[in-house]
Amino acid sequence: MNYRFSLYILFLFTTLLLGCKNQKQPIAVKVNSQAKNLLLVIVDDLNKTLGCYGHPTIKTPNVDRLAEMGIQFNHAYSNYAVCNPSRSSFLTGLYPQTTQILDNRKGIQSTLGDHKTLPALFKHNGYYTVSLGKIFHTNEAKHNDLKAWDEINDYGPTPLGEKGEKRNLTDGVLKWCWWMAAEGTDEDQGDGQTARRAVEILEAKRDKPLFLAVGLKKPHDPFIAPKKYFDMYPLEEVQLPELPKDWSPPFDHTLPPETEQFDQFTELDKKEFLRSYYACTSFMDAQLGKILDALERTNAIENTLIVFMGDHGYHLGEHNWWNKVTLFERGTSAPFIVSGPEVQSKVKSNVAMIEFVDLYPTLVDYFSLEDASSNLEGKSFVANFQKPERAHRAEVYAVINRGDMMGRTIKNEEWRYVEWDGGNQGVELYDQSNDPMEYHNQADNPEFKNVIEQMSSLLERH
Repeated sequence: MNYRFSLYILFLFTTLLLGCKNQKQPIAVKVNSQAKNLLLVIVDDLNKTLGCYGHPTIKTPNVDRLAEMGIQFNHAYSNYAVCNPSRSSFLTGLYPQTTQILDNRKGIQSTLGDHKTLPALFKHNGYYTVSLGKIFHTNEAKHNDLKAWDEINDYGPTPLGEKGEKRNLTDGVLKWCWWMAAEGTDEDQGDGQTARRAVEILEAKRDKPLFLAVGLKKPHDPFIAPKKYFDMYPLEEVQLPELPKDWSPPFDHTLPPETEQFDQFTELDKKEFLRSYYACTSFMDAQLGKILDALERTNAIENTLIVFMGDHGYHLGEHNWWNKVTLFERGTSAPFIVSGPEVQSKVKSNVAMIEFVDLYPTLVDYFSLEDASSNLEGKSFVANFQKPERAHRAEVYAVINRGDMMGRTIKNEEWRYVEWDGGNQGVELYDQSNDPMEYHNQADNPEFKNVIEQMSSLLERH
């Protein structure tokens, strides 16, 4: 009886041992020996209207401060100049045509499958993951990856923050095109509350490394910020962009159809638009400053990689356009700054071209993340953290939709080339050296026939 009982105990112990071996073990946290945490700051509709990028009017001391701490990428490009397609792309490491998210309506969950989003991968690798504000397009289940976050918080204005002087610049025709110099403090606006919560998280103790994603919504329209930020920009000091005389877009579909409304802008309308964008940008900058102060106060600045980026570019009157959704430099180019351990500092002359789809594999490499999806389409630029002068991409790529028609662009150091509907609805070619603002389409210039053939071939290979 004792012998049988001993055999039973041995059998039970062996079974339990084998069962434990067969269970999937929690992944060990493997992070850079110095960088333990990630702070990812994504700013909605932020273009390079920033002091560190050379803008003469804007006041952005905290973005400028961050640029001094790390590497300012001067040639970083969104793969789609609209919020949802861009974010769905760089948060999955897949091109928009792969995600099939080509507008603001379709949700990432409709095509994600078992592909790990960036926050899901960090959570899988043992990080405490936090989403504050706008990271994915919205916090609706169809647009977000709700399982990827340990904490999700979004905020809106208080009743006081919804009051203030305001005006729609199109007399209500474009519902989004209005500004308000709001009453109250920063924390009467959603971004102010987002910054406050980010500070609380940074000051809290935890036993896991942190992936903190902060989505600041301004300067996205409508242009609302506390009045003190509007007061920073007297209208008489706002300078309007100059367009070439008699300029017009090469094709009707080069720009979206709202052009007709912008044609009616008065000089006052344009100045108020710019002042409002500047005010919202300075408001955003102040929130970033609070977060950076918390990092320094808690000494987390020593072990945190900081990535600061806009989600795509934005026109402020260039090409007589006051929005996004273009394939021009102003539509696709956006600010991108990296700071942290083992990242070169004070590098403003960075010439490496990167695409936003490159962010995902870069973070995989830097933090030695395990079990990343094997089909990532970006290209890691982690080597540029130590050698910012190193070439990364020879060309960058982006797409945009005009109804059922797709426009595609490819750009290198010398040229930007655009095809509409595979070239059936027109071609555009811009000389990046002599026409950096891209006003003079050279596609019909016989002198550049070979250039068009070469750029078209590059585009087809993409």
